[in-house]
Amino acid sequence: MDLIEESKRLAAYTAVDQHVKPEHKIIGVGSGSTVPYVVDRIFQQGKEVNKGRVFIPTGFQSRQLIVSAGLSLGDVDEYPAIDITIDGADEVDHQLNCVKGGGACHLREKVLAEAAHTFVLVADYRKNVQYLGTNFLSGVPIEVVPFAYAKVLNNLHHSLGSPKATLRMAVKKAGPVVTDNGNFVIDAPFEREHMIDPQIIMSKIKMLTGVVEVGLFCGMAKAAYFGNEDGTVTIRWDDGRIEQVAATQNEA
Repeated sequence: MDLIEESKRLAAYTAVDQHVKPEHKIIGVGSGSTVPYVVDRIFQQGKEVNKGRVFIPTGFQSRQLIVSAGLSLGDVDEYPAIDITIDGADEVDHQLNCVKGGGACHLREKVLAEAAHTFVLVADYRKNVQYLGTNFLSGVPIEVVPFAYAKVLNNLHHSLGSPKATLRMAVKKAGPVVTDNGNFVIDAPFEREHMIDPQIIMSKIKMLTGVVEVGLFCGMAKAAYFGNEDGTVTIRWDDGRIEQVAATQNEA
């Protein structure tokens, strides 16, 4: 396992060990490259613990992970109150605001984050930044209805300060990326001044007619877990505390 994958595993295992308790019966499972380790660690808790649980996915990837692990699958319309949701992130700032939507799942991810009593982020050390937009340069993912995408792009270019906002195009098919909800995705880079307090620009984007959801999650996470290169895990809490978990505490 290479260094980055190991750091993802450490973050995921530590978060599950500290937050997914036997009494938690409704669990949201997010998307991204760190999430397979979340499901793996939950599976390791054993059949007896998982027997009475229901797992709510944020998209196709997490659904397949839940099914492959033999865990019980549910949906948020059946279980609108979730005990805990654990999800990845494209970037997390020091106030636990994060960018999500690199995988075009951010609408459902935000629904599950809001539905959860506790929302926890897991990522590798590259995602731990002071300001959003430091390493994740493609911009804020914005899900839009197809009818309105050109109008929203024009708003972003000329009114909201993202002149390089673009419609996300598919890699192995002709045309734009289409979300699980049948919508398009715009990626909108913003200068640092907008990312110092991302909630302001998030609110402005959300008010544009045609926007379904914005991939900025502000003031939602209880904690963020980052696996580090040296085998430690950095935990940032919503009250400003920072913890370091030693490598010996993260062995599988």
